[in-house]
Amino acid sequence: MEKSLESVQSRTREGFDAFKHALESGDTSHFLQQVTEDFHFFVPLPLEGWDHEQQGKERFEELIRFERSVFQMQLTPLIMLENDDNGMVVFRSEGLLNGRDFRNELVIVFEFEGERIRCFREYVGMPLKNYENP
Repeated sequence: MEKSLESVQSRTREGFDAFKHALESGDTSHFLQQVTEDFHFFVPLPLEGWDHEQQGKERFEELIRFERSVFQMQLTPLIMLENDDNGMVVFRSEGLLNGRDFRNELVIVFEFEGERIRCFREYVGMPLKNYENP
């Protein structure tokens, strides 16, 4: 079932808002309060150690520290959709990546277990070559 940005269910909006807050501010507490004990995620970073599924809250905190060390960003949600088990957000990311202007559109898909986030998978609109060659 598709919903407009204004009427999307609270799980997806709250999950994305907490994800956005973590990436923009470094504060992961709001996001981690929303995840299950077996939380896992995948982000398409072209770096050894990040090129496969990641497990746990501590690994998410490491991701945020790493991302913020190379990327100062603002995230803007464009489209939010949700069904019984999943929520999807298409969003724009803008800022500085390794000191250079950066802009991209990405998608994050949350898998829910009840009201909590069991996992997420992020999809990137263009290759992140700037991570490879700062």
